Amino acid sequence: MRVHVADHPLITHKLTVLRDARTPSPTFRNLAEELVTLLAYEATRNVRTTPITVQTPVAETQGLAISDPRPLVVPILRAGLGMLGGMVKLVPTAEVGFLGMVRDEQTLQPAIYAERLPDDLSDRQCFVLDPMLATGGSLIAAIDYLFARGAVDVTAICLIGAPEGLAAVERATEGRNVTIVLGAKDERLNEVGYIVPGLGDAGDRLYGTV
Repeated sequence: MRVHVADHPLITHKLTVLRDARTPSPTFRNLAEELVTLLAYEATRNVRTTPITVQTPVAETQGLAISDPRPLVVPILRAGLGMLGGMVKLVPTAEVGFLGMVRDEQTLQPAIYAERLPDDLSDRQCFVLDPMLATGGSLIAAIDYLFARGAVDVTAICLIGAPEGLAAVERATEGRNVTIVLGAKDERLNEVGYIVPGLGDAGDRLYGTV
């Protein structure tokens, strides 16, 4: 498993505002979308491309086009949906699928309650969107599900992550082509599985339910 923490002043600035408990939901949503676009530049560094020839107003030249099958972007509902706009701005030709997952607050274990994905993911590059990598349970379940459907390459984009979650994902995905792109690696998880210092519940803050 590869882990990339995007250490950039603009990313840190936007994360700082997201962490602030006083930041209202509309600002939180806008900043999350902007932040995902910045993280997506790193996440798509190894997107598959095909050489093509184009004619400029001056001369013929060689360039690149994103290869088929197109990348598949998979937000984990509900919080991952708030990241989708930032991702498709950067890769508008990507296909979008959805995974609905819920975490049992007692066991901290995830369950899939809904999915909308292509039947066959053979040879697909998948980009999973989930703002918080806490225990890693939801992300592991999503990655397992995508590989079981035929995916060959999964990159997860998370705003922040905890060391415990990263370690859990690494153990669970050994031997698979998995990359994690983070805006920041935080200190730890608390006793109820929340990231510290974190930014609270991303879904609640995105949709104004705090």
